[in-house]
Amino acid sequence: QVHLVESGGGLVQAGDSLRLSCAASGRTFIFSSYAMGWFRQTPGKEREFVAAISTSGGSTYYADSVKGRFTISRDNTKNTVFLQMNSLKPEDTAIYYCAARDSYGIGVSIASAWDYWGQGTQVTVSS
Repeated sequence: QVHLVESGGGLVQAGDSLRLSCAASGRTFIFSSYAMGWFRQTPGKEREFVAAISTSGGSTYYADSVKGRFTISRDNTKNTVFLQMNSLKPEDTAIYYCAARDSYGIGVSIASAWDYWGQGTQVTVSS
């Protein structure tokens, strides 16, 4: 079993920054063997891909809507993945979810292709 716990969400103003964290754990879970990703969701909409990072952190991939503003990173010594969000916009308001899967590459932008999910953290950006 894999446990993913997000933190760092909150209420900010447009133009502000937030840093989300996702701590991963599990009895047989080897964090450095899993690609990690961030998705977001608003009421009535499907879960939307935000960013993904490879097992080593050497490769990253972003949705066009966040490219240049958000940065995904990971610390394999602390079993944690981060999402640094700068220049936040009201349209970034959503519940942000951390996800894990055992491979990077094809399908990383598809929610159904990910194996494990956290419970989410709310990010609200006021105008």
